[in-house]
Amino acid sequence: MSEPRYVKAVGFERFFNAAVGALTSWGISLYGTRILAVRGRKSGEWRTAPVNVLSYEGRRYLVAPRGHTQWVRNLRANDTGEIRLGRKRETFHAIELPDDEKPPLLRAYLDKWRFEVDRFFEGVGANASNEELRRIAPSYPIFRLES
Repeated sequence: MSEPRYVKAVGFERFFNAAVGALTSWGISLYGTRILAVRGRKSGEWRTAPVNVLSYEGRRYLVAPRGHTQWVRNLRANDTGEIRLGRKRETFHAIELPDDEKPPLLRAYLDKWRFEVDRFFEGVGANASNEELRRIAPSYPIFRLES
């Protein structure tokens, strides 16, 4: 069995993520960015990452375009966290979705943030068929956020 897909940020991406994270922590959201804060699964300390929160049919979701990242692993271990923008903090409970529920959310995510995340989806775009989105779904964890 192969390792779960994880695209680690390197070089300019690390700088960009740090810059977006700093702006968001100061209360400046770039196209809907927020800071995700989750307790580390081993350390118990807060770990943060900039994320895009997807609103879809009245609910909110976190999509992991880089795959099974550290924040995904931490959220699976703890299933609670905070969404932050400046000083505003919102606590949530996360429910990971099964692959069969992901296609419409992947489509909506790609439609809204394609310019930012296209390179992580290896040619699969918002216009892809449901079958194609279902095929890639295991590589892209998605969590529904509950208040």
